[in-house]
Amino acid sequence: MTDTQSVETDQSAREASGSHPYGRYLEEFEVGAVYKHWPAKTVTEAEDHLFCLLTMNHHPLHVNDVYAAKSQQGRNVVAGPYVYSLIFGMSVSDVSGKAIANLATEELSHPAPVFHGDTLFVESEVLETKESRSKPDRRGQRGLTSHRGGLARRLAASVWRF
Repeated sequence: MTDTQSVETDQSAREASGSHPYGRYLEEFEVGAVYKHWPAKTVTEAEDHLFCLLTMNHHPLHVNDVYAAKSQQGRNVVAGPYVYSLIFGMSVSDVSGKAIANLATEELSHPAPVFHGDTLFVESEVLETKESRSKPDRRGQRGLTSHRGGLARRLAASVWRF
């Protein structure tokens, strides 16, 4: 049994020990910086079906092989909200790990389908940073960053953007 008293839970102490930093502070973002989120993620049929089950999305394109085989894509397509959730989650440790909140997603598109077995490679670009105007006592400490985030690629195809 592991002694829980010896486990380091303070993130700053973990980072000081060489652990991967979790998130960034406002002053650490540079406009134009591109973060390639690690690791890549292969989407499995089981997790897609579990997502559909949990969210009560029973569209046959996602869960019925016979129906999907007769569709334009010719096979099951991964549920879009699941892909968005994965891509968003993959960006957290680089982009929003130290954020108080994610305030908005302004634009969302998925120009190509994601299929079971596809591996997603995700990156985000910093478009803008600005100090908080609503919290004057936190200037220099708090602010907003804008990202072109979640550019996901499957081989050479761009499959999702937000």
